[in-house]
Amino acid sequence: MSLDLNERADDALDQDGGEMLSDRIADLVEYLVVNIVDDADAVSLEVIDGEASSTIEVNVADDDVAKVIGRHGRTIKAIRTLARALAARLGTSVEVEVMG
Repeated sequence: MSLDLNERADDALDQDGGEMLSDRIADLVEYLVVNIVDDADAVSLEVIDGEASSTIEVNVADDDVAKVIGRHGRTIKAIRTLARALAARLGTSVEVEVMG
């Protein structure tokens, strides 16, 4: 069963107030990142919605980039895993990128 683009766009909207599903995933990512970094005020997210998936760009202070990435990339990998799990549950897909 495949959905055409109009049905996919309708499905991307949440039933509660028309919030995009990618915004719900971004809320999770923001919550995780804010609790990891020292400068929570410097955290900002940009959500870029595409046809098949969304990209969440996370901007943090330069001093906090290493904390978000973690040793050997373990922290960002865990954040991506949680974001992708929520996205799969909501029927969409997402990528998370860390910007300095």
